[in-house]
Amino acid sequence: MSAWMDGLDDDPLFAPDSGGGTAVLERPVEEEQEQRSNDGEGDRFAHYVSRERIAESRLTGRPVVALCGKVWVPKHDPKNYPVCPECKRIFEEYGAGGGF
Repeated sequence: MSAWMDGLDDDPLFAPDSGGGTAVLERPVEEEQEQRSNDGEGDRFAHYVSRERIAESRLTGRPVVALCGKVWVPKHDPKNYPVCPECKRIFEEYGAGGGF
């Protein structure tokens, strides 16, 4: 071993296995949640979203969030689909004061 390497065995950059050890981080187990289709194609309901958010989405292309939690970019006429039962339940439970 050359003289410049003397003492490098204690340096963790040169000898990573000789030091503080290694820890393994484990990913927590997540419960499987109901899968929602956020592309708007698989879900054939009309969802409750404020008119202002719909208008903004049409201008910017940003997704909206319905009362039920569905996130998507509106592309279809909601008059052609039945109302989402979860959106309807939430809307009726909290009243029509939300500007929908």
